[in-house]
Amino acid sequence: MDGLRFAFGTLTVFPARITRWDRDAARAGMLCAPVAGLVVGVSAAALGGTFLLLGSGPLLAAVAATAVPAVLTRGLHLDGLADTADGLGSAKPAEDALRIMKQSDIGPFGVITIVLVLLAQVAALTRLYEEGWAHGTVAAALAATVARLALTHASRHGVPAARPEGLGAIVAATVPVRSATLSTALVLVACAAAGLLSSPYDAVRNVLAAGAALGAAALLLRRCIRRFGGVTGDVFGALEETAATVALVALTLG
Repeated sequence: MDGLRFAFGTLTVFPARITRWDRDAARAGMLCAPVAGLVVGVSAAALGGTFLLLGSGPLLAAVAATAVPAVLTRGLHLDGLADTADGLGSAKPAEDALRIMKQSDIGPFGVITIVLVLLAQVAALTRLYEEGWAHGTVAAALAATVARLALTHASRHGVPAARPEGLGAIVAATVPVRSATLSTALVLVACAAAGLLSSPYDAVRNVLAAGAALGAAALLLRRCIRRFGGVTGDVFGALEETAATVALVALTLG
């Protein structure tokens, strides 16, 4: 329960009172992150599906489904994405880049990145809703779940924190690699099972999309560790949005 409270309390706006703020709770919380993602994804799918069933059309349904994760995270993950883009694009030393990321304003790199990511998410969901209500529903849930699984991997042993304070510091290097691998296997099995409800092809497509999302997040994580010296709360937001976007785009291919 401490892990669930930590996951929902830090990654969503759902009323979850965090009773422990230590590394043991952080480890459990990051292992529970995909559960929080699933709840966010199902909420997004429910609103998007409702719009579609009411006759709004795929585009408005996609916009509604895209808005839900932003609302349920108070936009913090999008803000983290923008701050990380500004830090990576600044071409300044790590200390200066981290200072840029901590500022409240958003620079040109951040604005451009947010716009492109949101456009990609809406475009991908529109295409998936055109295939049918079920495809859009599964895609919204899968993307949100896999996106939080990327945070589990970003918290595994060997990944340092860039700052001595903040969310990155409390969760960095808390999750054993074996536990992260087990969580990944469980999520991939769930993705395949959801796809099998439609066809074996969809099961394979779901697994490949999840793998592509985790791969993209891993590349970004590696870049951030080299650039900033470790992870921060902003980096976590960037990883989540990157994984969600890649998962949705990958589901439209093939």
